[in-house]
Amino acid sequence: MEESRTEGFDRFVAARWSALCHLASLLTGGDRHRAEDLLQDALVKLWFAWPRVGEQAPEAYVRRVLVRAAARSARRRWWGERPVEYLPEAAHAGDSAAAVDERTRLETALALLSAKQRAAVVLRYYLDYTEGQVAQAMGCPLGTARSHATRGVARLRQILGEVIEPVG
Repeated sequence: MEESRTEGFDRFVAARWSALCHLASLLTGGDRHRAEDLLQDALVKLWFAWPRVGEQAPEAYVRRVLVRAAARSARRRWWGERPVEYLPEAAHAGDSAAAVDERTRLETALALLSAKQRAAVVLRYYLDYTEGQVAQAMGCPLGTARSHATRGVARLRQILGEVIEPVG
């Protein structure tokens, strides 16, 4: 039984690592190192819950753990980071890395949202959850989840429209 548990868990992690890591990165505002730490913690919790959720919905379980852990970690006052006054120079219009720049631009804007707004926007528009699923994943009422998503999108429009010039 232990071998099949290990094999099933290993197959799941191998198949979903990239997508879950990207989700964690979006939830942490683009900080890849924090995202990997967050995902590792979520996978440890999944390992212990694997007999219960392995055959049912392991990805939903990990996503819920990620959302809650990201919200918890965002409340911390210090992560050892130091803000800078100016962002690095933007790429030129003819740059072949425009797609990467656009993704970085969005991740930078997501990082400026509150943890709850960021989680609501990522769940609603990146993972394409319904408003009810967003509320359930965040552990809050439907109206609160809807409010976080709406305010997050409005803030993103403001940030992307005013602060950062479009690439290309």
